[in-house]
This record gives sequence, C-alpha cells and structure tokens, in this order.
Amino acid sequence: MNDELWTTVDDYIDTLFVPTDQTLGDALLDSTVAGLPPINVAPSQGKLLELLAKLNRSRRILEIGTLGGYSTIWLARSLPDDGELVTLELDVRHAAVARQNIDRAGFGSKVEIRVGPAADSLRDMISEGVEPFDFVFIDADKEGYPQYFTLTMELSRYGTVIVADNVVRAGAVIDPASSDERVQGVRRFLDLASNDDRVEGTVIQTVGSKGYDGFALLRVNN
Repeated sequence: MNDELWTTVDDYIDTLFVPTDQTLGDALLDSTVAGLPPINVAPSQGKLLELLAKLNRSRRILEIGTLGGYSTIWLARSLPDDGELVTLELDVRHAAVARQNIDRAGFGSKVEIRVGPAADSLRDMISEGVEPFDFVFIDADKEGYPQYFTLTMELSRYGTVIVADNVVRAGAVIDPASSDERVQGVRRFLDLASNDDRVEGTVIQTVGSKGYDGFALLRVNN
C-alpha cells in the first residue's frame, strides 16, 4: 500500500461520485496562482463534508480555516435557501482569494468571511450572541484546536456536528512525546473532546491523495 495507489483509488472514486466541476476547479487554480499552500481537502473529502452537512439538515455552518474557499464552496452547497455560513481566516490575502472564489460560485450572499485570529472571531461571535451553528468544520492551525473546540462548544446546540480535520498526522498522534506542536495540539483537542460529557464522537482514519490522516467526528448531545 502506498500513496500512488491511494491516489489512484481516489481518482477512481472521483470519477464515480465527484465529477469534474469547473467552479471548484477554478477555485483550486486561482488558489495555486495566488501562491496559497495546496492543503485544501481532496474532492472526495469535500463531497463528504457536503453530505454530512446535508444529513444534519444544517442551516448555519461555521468553518474555521478558509484558505482559498474550496471547502467553503462544498459546505455552502449543502445549505438550504435560507442557510448561511461563517468562515474564519487569519490571512487577509487568503481571504481575498476565497471571497473571489465564493462569489464566483454563487454563494456570496450566504457566506460571511471574518478575517483575523480565529479565537478572537469566535469570542466576538459569543459576545454578539449569534445563533448557534448546526455544523462546524475545523481545519486550521492544529495548535489552536483545543481552544477552537472549547469556544465552538459555546456556539453549538443539541445536535451540532463538529468535524475536525488532519488529526491522525500520518500516525504521529499516538506519540505522547512528539516534539511537533501540531501533534500535541491535536492530542490535547482529542483529550478534551473525549472527556467532555456534552459530546460523543470518534476518529476516522483516512488514506488517499492527501496521504495518511484522519478526522474527528463529534456530535453535541446537550
């Protein structure tokens, strides 16, 4: 088993369930031209996010980590006519690329991009008393995951689904002595989530064009 095989299988799955899409292709191309890092979710993962949000009948979605808006578009496609999505991005340049991609995809009126440190944006929304979110996707700096989880719980309700990406780290997550702060951030996040009686969840390991990783899937129960 190797990356080449995983990518080939991903490509096969994409031909079946994720056909070529001009809008998403343009979003990736513009992100590449703008020099954004190629760390977007894979097409099949984007489709999974869309399906999960639809299955939960999500009307309000929160995304932490916008990048070029690729996953944002996938999530926005799940929204009903009165739905809305708030996405948080630290980098002003990334946010500008995302805004262009999201607007071109036809979701400009449904998507709000908040620029700045995600923890600050989350605290602002808590202070503003915004309506709770139905679905949350966390895909930002791994060191911040514990804080994002804690703050996100204050913006959630019974039944909110939380997906946190890149938590397996090619298996490095099992090493308590890892010197990688990203690994330690993920471990602290998983410890918090697994010991919080307000949520239930699991971690799904994945392989594919993005290598060996995985995501946490949580549901708020009270």
